Amino acid sequence: MQGRRQFRNGDLPVGLGSPLKALLLSGGMDSTALAAWKRPDVAITINYGQLAAATEVAAARQISKMLGIDHEVIAADCSALGSGDMAIGKPIDLAPVSDWWPFRNQLLITLAAMRCVALGVKELMIATVATDGSHADGRKEFFEAMNTLLAVQEGGLSIIAPALSLTTEELITRSTIDPAVLGWAHSCHIGIVACGQCRGCVKHIEVTHALGGEAY
Repeated sequence: MQGRRQFRNGDLPVGLGSPLKALLLSGGMDSTALAAWKRPDVAITINYGQLAAATEVAAARQISKMLGIDHEVIAADCSALGSGDMAIGKPIDLAPVSDWWPFRNQLLITLAAMRCVALGVKELMIATVATDGSHADGRKEFFEAMNTLLAVQEGGLSIIAPALSLTTEELITRSTIDPAVLGWAHSCHIGIVACGQCRGCVKHIEVTHALGGEAY
């Protein structure tokens, strides 16, 4: 592990008494900007078998290093359960968008929560933005339900989505992130190198242009 603080397994950082905050860091634009804005104690990246996992992990590791945030990686191969752009296979019939992976956010929150309670983390941040409401697990109701579920279990962990009412452009602007850090963000859903055509790449290009820059 790298960064400001070194954890003992299952313990709070040595000499630190305040509740810890964690962030699910995919290495994309939203989670990168949220990391710069909120500066969590630890960033958690999950390799769940998505096609772009290797680059997402590498990007998140570099972003965490540049921001001085501790970084952890969880590997749990669920590729056999995926569908859509992020997996090998077409979207299933009920997919609201092409990159929808069944119950993905529920899976990621659960895996991250398992590590959070071991570290003593009390607050897990998710980088969901306003436009993620195109799928059910990107809406306020979903996070409220996940909070309720976690509240009836051990650990006292809560889920928050600080950028839920913001667009990606608004989040990046509010974060005042260094462009050199944001430049490491990887948005492609289908590979380790940006394809320029998937929904993730199209969003990356549109947001970059909206902010007055050049994509890639």
